[in-house]
Amino acid sequence: MSMDMTTVGEPGLLDTLQHEVAVFARRAEQTRLGGVGQVRNSMDRAAYLLLNRLDKEGPMGVKALAASMGIDSSTVTRQVAPLVDTGLVKRTSHPEDGRAVVLQLSPRGQSRLEEVRSSRRQLMAELTHDWAPEEREAFCTLLTRFNSALSARMAMPGNEPSNAS
Repeated sequence: MSMDMTTVGEPGLLDTLQHEVAVFARRAEQTRLGGVGQVRNSMDRAAYLLLNRLDKEGPMGVKALAASMGIDSSTVTRQVAPLVDTGLVKRTSHPEDGRAVVLQLSPRGQSRLEEVRSSRRQLMAELTHDWAPEEREAFCTLLTRFNSALSARMAMPGNEPSNAS
C-alpha cells in the first residue's frame, strides 16, 4: 500500500519546508554561496563540484567522473572543457592503458580550489556565527541526509533531470 507523502506529518510544516527549500535554492543560486571578498562568486557550481570530486577521489576518466557525480558523460565533457582550457584540470594518459585519458586536478586547480574553499568556509562561519556548534552539526547532518534522499530519488528510473549540472 502506497503512502501519500503529502499527508505525512503536518501539512503546514511540509508547506513551510518546500517553501524554505525553494527560497534556499534561489538564494544559493543568487549568491552562488561563493564565499567572501575577492573570491566571492568566482567559481561556478559545476566547476567547484568537478574540482572537488577530482580532489577527493583522484584522477579518473570522464565516464567514472560522470558516474560518481550522477550526471551524464556529455555534461562532464562540456563542463570540464573550460577547466582544462584555464589550466585547472589536466588530461593525462591512463597509467595502465595509455590509450585512455584521465582527468586530474592540476597544481593550479588545487590552489584555486583551496582558495575558493577557504572563502566559502569563511562565508559559512559568518552565516552561522551565532549558532551553537551542535546546531551547525545538526544542520550539516540534516542537509546531508536531505541531499542524499534527493540523489537517491534522482537515481530512480524516470526521475533523471532534464538539465543535469
